[in-house]
Amino acid sequence: MTMPIYLDYGATTPLDPAVAAVMEPWGVDGFGNPHSAHMWGYKAKAAVERAREQVARLINAPVESIAFTSGATESNNWALKGLLTAPGQTRRRIVTLSTEHSSVLETAQYLASIGAHLTIVPVRSHGLVDLGDLERALGEDVALVSVMAVNNEIGVVQDLAAIAALAHGVGAVFHVDAAQGFGKAPLDVEAMGIDLMSITAHKIYGPKGVGALYRRPFTVITPLLHGGGQEDGRSGTLPTALIAGLGEAARIAGERMAADHAHALMLRDRLLAALTVQSQINGDLQQRWPGNLNLSFPGITMPLLPQLPGLAISSGSACAAVTGRASHVLTALGLPELAAKASLRLGFGRFTTPAEIDTAATLINAAVRQKLAEVG
Repeated sequence: MTMPIYLDYGATTPLDPAVAAVMEPWGVDGFGNPHSAHMWGYKAKAAVERAREQVARLINAPVESIAFTSGATESNNWALKGLLTAPGQTRRRIVTLSTEHSSVLETAQYLASIGAHLTIVPVRSHGLVDLGDLERALGEDVALVSVMAVNNEIGVVQDLAAIAALAHGVGAVFHVDAAQGFGKAPLDVEAMGIDLMSITAHKIYGPKGVGALYRRPFTVITPLLHGGGQEDGRSGTLPTALIAGLGEAARIAGERMAADHAHALMLRDRLLAALTVQSQINGDLQQRWPGNLNLSFPGITMPLLPQLPGLAISSGSACAAVTGRASHVLTALGLPELAAKASLRLGFGRFTTPAEIDTAATLINAAVRQKLAEVG
């Protein structure tokens, strides 16, 4: 069977061979527990600390502010639950956006079910929040403002520094889900005023199952996992190989960020130029990570994916693919449910070739024309 062209970088990126090479020794010979007090443990700990430095350097953070987790979902849960349940926390309200990832929205809704208050601010039709709307939603009772850096479905980039200033203006903590932004867009926790930031490896050509939470010094959060307290309160034996992979992926991303951005922009513009059918881009085109295109097609209200077996793409978040529901991000932009279900999310990056983009455009053009002919 011929494998489809992989254009689902928003769901996960391929593992960079250079990252795999760094991971390999820690999966076999370097099996020591990084918390053990002997040579096997010391070597593993050195690899972990090297990765911690690599992650911290990419976001201009103190090394000690990085705690490793199993990925962005755990980091988001830890940030929200940890802050709202911290000792001495008297504020009870969370403010977030309607287009956030489910691991933020559902965590916030869980906290609301046990006594917190939740305000979900809508976005404008291009996916960006109106800062005036956000400011009006804030007050002295807000504990946390949580806003995604780069949207996982429509790629838009929010104005994090401006949002941080609004949050800090009412004494709230500012959390950023940077699963799709870390290693792709410049993120400086000091310059941007970010207090908590969730990170994952598998969106930047690293392994699945590992991520991190940045916590500004003196930001108090309670542990999500109790036990040995290895990672500044986050318990569990650290997976050395995965963490080494995250660190190397972060190092490479820092070196290649400009080149990766330029490559993605070239591919995006090439795809748009090659589309000969009428399409609508969902999400602002300018304030956006260029490795994402989310497209709807006027007149198409039935899913297009079955007509595109030659492409590995999606119609929304991979996390929500099994539900069959329309994307909550697209409906938040004002798309009707049927149009949202018929949208296509294409993600491309470091290993995507121009020839693959050309083939994708040809297949999409044919599929849209076929579907339009069917609906008459």
